[in-house]
Amino acid sequence: MLERCPSPIRRREFLQLGALTVGGLSLRDLLAAREAAGTTKTDTSVILLYLHGGASQLETWDLKPDAPSSYRSVFRPIQTNIEGIDICEHFPRQAKIADKFSLIRTVHHDASSHSDGGIVMLTGKRPTQFDPTSTSKSEHPDLGGVVSHARGFGEAGIPPYVSIPRQPYMTRPTYLGGQHASFDLGNIVAENHETPHLKLTRGRDGAELLERRTLIKQFDRWRRGLENDESLRTTDKFQDLAIRMLTSASTARAFDLEEEDEKLRDRYGRHLWGQGCLLARRLAEAGTSVISLFINTPKSGYEFTNWDDHPGNAGRPGHFGQFMEVRLPYLDEALSALIEDIYARQLDQKIMVLVMGEFGRTPRISARNDAVGRDHWPQVASVLVSGGGLRTGQAIGVTTPKAEYPIERPCTPQDLLATVYQHLGIDYHQSLLDFAGRPVPILLSGEPIHELL
Repeated sequence: MLERCPSPIRRREFLQLGALTVGGLSLRDLLAAREAAGTTKTDTSVILLYLHGGASQLETWDLKPDAPSSYRSVFRPIQTNIEGIDICEHFPRQAKIADKFSLIRTVHHDASSHSDGGIVMLTGKRPTQFDPTSTSKSEHPDLGGVVSHARGFGEAGIPPYVSIPRQPYMTRPTYLGGQHASFDLGNIVAENHETPHLKLTRGRDGAELLERRTLIKQFDRWRRGLENDESLRTTDKFQDLAIRMLTSASTARAFDLEEEDEKLRDRYGRHLWGQGCLLARRLAEAGTSVISLFINTPKSGYEFTNWDDHPGNAGRPGHFGQFMEVRLPYLDEALSALIEDIYARQLDQKIMVLVMGEFGRTPRISARNDAVGRDHWPQVASVLVSGGGLRTGQAIGVTTPKAEYPIERPCTPQDLLATVYQHLGIDYHQSLLDFAGRPVPILLSGEPIHELL
């Protein structure tokens, strides 16, 4: 016999606790599925800054000042604190800490659309069929999904895969299940922002929630009887895990930027990229395995565009250099603060920072329709890595004099991901089961970049 439905007010309380969703699944279902996946004990993390649109290698970390004017960077190179390594003039803060990062200048693949390129870089697998419309979705899970599956949710009440403000649009957990999608935080600098599905506040002890256990179970029994949905069934263990996440003071603190010193927040930058990087460091410290920052634009406004610097990016006429000149200092501010903070806190063995996009840009500058820019170029891209116990203060690989192709030490996205998986303690040779139950290796090729080890 069905129990009576709780009152509307009490039902709302239940729904806030019992039906929190990530990737379409309730929080309890998420915890249960991740528990079943098993865990690893490696206490390491990666913070990924994904430069959406594909950053130009020539305007960031591989400038080629001696190339013809139609090829070379529109910006001046500046010397870093490592002899022989020059970077863009709009990266002065990075130039002072080049001993704390390495540049990989020869990452390459053959997927020329945004979605396909992102799929290759983030999953290590080439799409079955390329999609020139850039609307394709991954057939395999991305880095964060794989790590979530390998490590599980754990007992600490902290999500293993978090994205700020959201994960790259072209990837999805696929055959691992929706419970391994990222925990998306939204625009954390928006007015009145609250962490979705985890509305914890500093200082809240959670006692009121803990006293509602009996009420929650009552509502779950009512809902199961009403809907007769086997997927909603759960155990006390997973319900306890869900409540622990909701009531954990340490989890609440990890998401609370107000606990940081105001001067440090200023140092990171009072914008989405800066505060996102600071929150990423906090989450990595607290135990999140993968924190992905979708580095699209730091603020809103006509002068802000993403990294897709072809002629007329975002419908704006003019020269791409004028938009990059606005954008680059925001990245320099946030990234340099993140790297310095990680090293200052002696977290450089635990936390790896990875900065990349879906591809590079054409070496030759193009002009059309009253606009100037560089088009898509997967043949070569520059990637920055820091921390993770890696060897730093070096530039790996050499490109042609016009930054067209690798000529020394070419690296693949699979090599890059193998390096990340090794840092995270995950055997990238092992296989996952697809929808048909067939084994699919995490990586079909690739080896860790030995110069970094």
